[in-house]
Amino acid sequence: MKKNLINKALAVIVIAGSLASCTKKLDLLPTNDVTAATVYSTATGYKQAFAKVYGAYALTGNIGPAGDDNSKDIKGIDEGTSDFLRLYWKSQELSTDEAVISWGDVGIQDFHNMNWSSSNPFLKGLYYRSLYQITLANDFINQSADDKLSSRGISGTDADAIRRFRAEARFLRAFQYWVLMDAFGNPPFTTDADVIGVTVPKQIGRAAVFNYIESELKAIDPLLAAPKTNEYGRADQAAAWALLARLYLNANVYTGTPKYTEAITYSSKVIAAGYSLIADYRNIMLADNQLNTSENILTINYDGLKTQGYGGTTFLTHAPVGGSEPASMFGIGGGWAGARTTKNLPNLFPDYTGTADKRSQFWTNGQNLEIKDVSTFTDGFCVTKYRNVTRGGAAGQSLDFSDIDFPLFRLSEQYLIYAEATLRGGSGGTLANALIYMNNIRNRAYMNAVGVTTGNITTTDLTLDFILNERARELYWEGFRRTDLIRYGKFTDASYLWPFKGGVAGGKGVESFRNVYPIPSDDLTANPTLTQNTGY
Repeated sequence: MKKNLINKALAVIVIAGSLASCTKKLDLLPTNDVTAATVYSTATGYKQAFAKVYGAYALTGNIGPAGDDNSKDIKGIDEGTSDFLRLYWKSQELSTDEAVISWGDVGIQDFHNMNWSSSNPFLKGLYYRSLYQITLANDFINQSADDKLSSRGISGTDADAIRRFRAEARFLRAFQYWVLMDAFGNPPFTTDADVIGVTVPKQIGRAAVFNYIESELKAIDPLLAAPKTNEYGRADQAAAWALLARLYLNANVYTGTPKYTEAITYSSKVIAAGYSLIADYRNIMLADNQLNTSENILTINYDGLKTQGYGGTTFLTHAPVGGSEPASMFGIGGGWAGARTTKNLPNLFPDYTGTADKRSQFWTNGQNLEIKDVSTFTDGFCVTKYRNVTRGGAAGQSLDFSDIDFPLFRLSEQYLIYAEATLRGGSGGTLANALIYMNNIRNRAYMNAVGVTTGNITTTDLTLDFILNERARELYWEGFRRTDLIRYGKFTDASYLWPFKGGVAGGKGVESFRNVYPIPSDDLTANPTLTQNTGY
């Protein structure tokens, strides 16, 4: 089954008593009597705990009685909105030209208005979700140390498998630290060497977090499975290389020192690992996209029967459906009439219908291109990219919950990283290869037959601004836009506007300190060693 690892996670009724449950800080223990000594006493227990480290990306709580707040991973936030991907997507997309939402939940309009504060509930949710997942990884890494395996009588092939699990947990921890560093700049920092409930997490600075992520990814490289050899949905060497390439592309933002040469090195390693673009872009976000293994490098796995929650791709499928859109087209029982895009995104395509560039996936019938009122669902085009149907047209397993897996990394991003880093002056790349990679993306988008070059560009077209626009066309609604606009100096600046940027109909520039989000006020209260980001 495509959801093997998630299925294993569902078998974990409770996890070791040493795992923290995040409310205001990382020192609270769950109220159950299952201890680490019990969970980690057998190789099977290690596998279950390891599955939880992955499963926390798609699940929002341990299995417990209905309405039991103690069964939730993150307390103080509605469980349906506490999913990692839903929180991350809002922070990366609703704050940009790619998305608006009509709902009135407290704090949700702060993103597009760009007036969020340190008490924003969605930012708090993302912050604690990432810290929680780091805590899960830290615990597993600590408990799987060689001396503990030996003391518990675990050896041979079982021990070797657990060592591989440990390397993957280090990757997942590094990924979450990248999320926190990118969003919050200077998050609190803990590792498996810190004792949960005793060590007070401290800040080490954004550049130091960058260096830590870099060193961890390089250290685990030889310990991970070779590209495309691991179980579906688990990290391998290519995933580590892909994250390094992304990290290096943004290094100038994170540290003040460009690392475009390194971005070229690691994107090239991914490209050379044997991946290829799937034939039809419109199949990227479908219910059977587990078949896209030639392009997807690492995914968050969702299953309509076994990962039932209102986040993840369930959110991304339901939220943009409403108005005149037929829910059956999306393999769902009904839409939520929330998310749309501003005119800036569809205006990047030669037309809105997708007759030329197949990446243009918008519902326009009954929708207005111009947004006069963000709260009016029919203002703004709907995005039809996520559909809970198979490429054969069959609905997913559930009309309420999505089967669509979410690619954290896929090949086309690496093509785009290579091209941008080359144009920004990195060594080791060539404009000739950059052009080939860009045209690979565009040939797929235009469904070009052999010898047909409708979508092709030339080296004259290949500029940094073109690449930014191409990233939007290729990667929209996949959680990249905020980071991309910051790297290009266009997120807070008045030089690039979109409807209701900064809460004004025509858009306006906002304070530059908003290039990072604030540390939540709750954590500043709970941990007085923390310092708030400038401006908040």
